Formats: sequence, structure tokens, C-alpha cells
Amino acid sequence: MNDKKNNRAHVIVIGGTSGLGLALALAHQQLGWQVSVVGHNQAKIDRINAQHPDITTHHCDLTDFTQRQTLLNTLSASQFQRLIYSAGSYFNERVQQLDKATSTQMLAINLQAFEYVFMWASAQLMQQVEANTGVGSIKPSLVCIASIAGIIDYPYSSLYAKSKRAMIATASAYRCALAPYDIQVTCIASGYIDTQALRDLNGGDASHKPFIISIQTAVRYTMQALADDVGLAVFPRSMRYITRALNQLPKPMLNWLLRSKLDKSL
Repeated sequence: MNDKKNNRAHVIVIGGTSGLGLALALAHQQLGWQVSVVGHNQAKIDRINAQHPDITTHHCDLTDFTQRQTLLNTLSASQFQRLIYSAGSYFNERVQQLDKATSTQMLAINLQAFEYVFMWASAQLMQQVEANTGVGSIKPSLVCIASIAGIIDYPYSSLYAKSKRAMIATASAYRCALAPYDIQVTCIASGYIDTQALRDLNGGDASHKPFIISIQTAVRYTMQALADDVGLAVFPRSMRYITRALNQLPKPMLNWLLRSKLDKSL
């Protein structure tokens, strides 16, 4: 049974116990991949163990350096062909004041842990390429789930948006650096996705969010971006056009427009 697993492509999904992360894990499982997911919520991990016993689960608080290092030491024992960083922390700074604990958590998960995991994963994949220990025609790849909030260069943007913008820039640098190794790096910057987490943040119903898409649609767009080796995948298309148009505005006009919109929402 272990030999059979070793002959299968292996994907690791950090933040893969719910939402888009879990949906992508299940999509890879349906394609025959060996799947490992990492999460911090034990109840969600227990549910996956019961419903999907073929998926390997790992419990880890990414904000804890010791737990994070222990996790990566464990994952280093097995080869993988794709790592997806889908972990994220969100806080609505338009309606609540950002406090120290929330700020620290968002910085740790959205940026610090992401950079740490990507550094480790890139080293692992480079070693595999050098040792020529790939699986069939599967191209090794690193994937991160950012947000369309990080696309617009706006000085008054939230910590969440700034961290996602940094993630997009980091992924772009890795894509350039890992190109000689033929390692694919893809960053996903989506608009609103109808996940349980988003619904919980909106009183149980997020249908009023502009251009919101289903998880199934987001998975389809993401898997297509991976198949096409897209560096930065921005979707849905309507949001891609809007952000592109906004970024072409003169900076003073963009700042005034978004600042006035922010003030009206407070």
C-alpha cells in the first residue's frame, strides 16, 4: 500500500480543512493524488478523518513557531509534487478597530507563516528536481491563495489587503527564481467566494457580495490556472477588469475614490 502511495502524485494543502483549501484537496483526491491537509481546528480535522480516511491530516497552529517547525520536519519525510498555501486570517477593519492580538495573528498567518512555508517547500522541490525524483509528467508546483484585495495599490488599504499584496509579490519572485528548475509557481487572487467562513462573517448570507462565485467555480478556475501554468490568476473576469481599470487611474484619483468609498462605509 505504501508503494502504491509513493507512485502517486502528492499534494499538501496548508489550510486545507475548510473552504477553498478543502475543496482543492478533494479535487486533487478525485484526480488520484495522494492528499495531505494541515489545519488548526481539531473538530474539522476529525470530520475529515471520518469522511475521507484516505486523506492524511496534520494539526498545526501556524502562528506557533515550534509547531510550524515540527510540522515541516514531519512533512520533510515524504515527497510531494504540489504545495498549496490556503491558510488565511481576515478581519474587517472597516467596522472594527484592529487590536494587537488580531494584528499579530493576521501578520503571522497571512505573511510570516506563508513566507516560511514557501521557503521550506521551494527548497524541498529544488532538491527533488536535482535528484530527479519526480512522479511521471507531474510538474512540481507551489500555489498560494491570495485575494483580489491585494491587486490594487492603495495606501489606505487594510492589513489584510497589504499582506495579500505582499503574498502576490513574493509568489512572483519565487516564480522567477524557480523557473530554471522548471518549478511552477501560481498565485490565485480571487474575488468573493461563497464559503461558510464568508457567510459567517455576513450573518449567514453572503449573496449580496459583488460578483460572488461558488466554491465549485473557484476550484474550476484554480485548477485551470494550474493546468495553464498561470503566474497570477485573477477571477472572476468582471473583478479582473475592474481592478485593472482602477490601477490605471492616476494615483491621486484612485486614492480619493477608494478613500471616499471607505469613509462612506464607516
